[in-house]
Amino acid sequence: MKFLHVVGARPNFMKAAPVYRSLAERGQEQVLVHTGQHYDALMSEVFFKALEIPSPDESLNVGSASHAHQTAAIMSSFEPVVLARRPDVVLVYGDVNSTVAAALVCSKLGIRIAHIEAGLRSFDRSMPEEINRRVTDQLSDMLFTPSIDGNENLAREGIQKEKVFLVGNVMIDTLIRFLPRADERYAKLRSELSLDRFGLVTLHRPSNVDDEAVFLPMLGLLDELSREMPLIFPVHPRTRQKWSARLEQCNPNLRVIAPLGYLEFLALQKNARVVITDSGGIQEETTYLGTPCLTLRENTERPITVTLGTNILIGRDWGLLRKHFHEAHKGARKKVGCIPLWDGNAAERIAEILGR
Repeated sequence: MKFLHVVGARPNFMKAAPVYRSLAERGQEQVLVHTGQHYDALMSEVFFKALEIPSPDESLNVGSASHAHQTAAIMSSFEPVVLARRPDVVLVYGDVNSTVAAALVCSKLGIRIAHIEAGLRSFDRSMPEEINRRVTDQLSDMLFTPSIDGNENLAREGIQKEKVFLVGNVMIDTLIRFLPRADERYAKLRSELSLDRFGLVTLHRPSNVDDEAVFLPMLGLLDELSREMPLIFPVHPRTRQKWSARLEQCNPNLRVIAPLGYLEFLALQKNARVVITDSGGIQEETTYLGTPCLTLRENTERPITVTLGTNILIGRDWGLLRKHFHEAHKGARKKVGCIPLWDGNAAERIAEILGR
């Protein structure tokens, strides 16, 4: 069989890497297509190297645009690639525009679609990702879920249970594989950044970083909190460009740095007293690592990270953020449960099912 992987944004690379590896070990023919949805070298190419993914067989180079323009550009560029490569199954990952665009193309061409990380729901349709994941799940022929809530969501939406497979979390596969290497990087990072007790910040969602009325109060609070404990803030290039002047006004304890490679970022996540984020994947990674995670969103498509993990939904309740930040600063840790199938073997289960 021939499998074609579609990746376009940083989280996709971490999800595709173990699946690609597991299929390669079974001798399966594979094609890797990078849509270029994340076009900055720091946000894509370095991740391919760190995760030991081969260079893409096809690069669409669509770049950044509005949701409609980007999705349309991916579809029009991807269709001739699929027609030329003629895969048996196209694997799509997560909930980015590349995922839904590829699924739409393949559905109309009659090519089987496998959705890795299916069934996640925030139940908030104001999030573009929620639309992407719902449409992709409806179009997919095989749906691989990371946790039981995914199966429950798909059953409520009328997806045939024969299409759905509970396999675990491929992001955790990647974390487990590379954590020893991340540990090796930490001593150098600790020296370079003069780290002792510290927190880690990552923000990228337009709802948080694009609106002045939202971002500037948020930045002011981070500046305030960093005076109690230094905060490392790797800033997305687009965010830095938009708010460079305001970022430069922050006190030195709010350390605004360039985006980090996967291993370096993982090392910081493991050793931070707290992570403040709006990322879905980081909610999962911090849960596995046992690091307190304060999520600046009103909802999450990964509720298991709240019920069994270390994740706390903060929304824009700055009093709540201060409270949990102070607890984390003191070293308080939530006792976490073991999430079923988050064991480093999700990709093996996927490869086995795909090879049947």
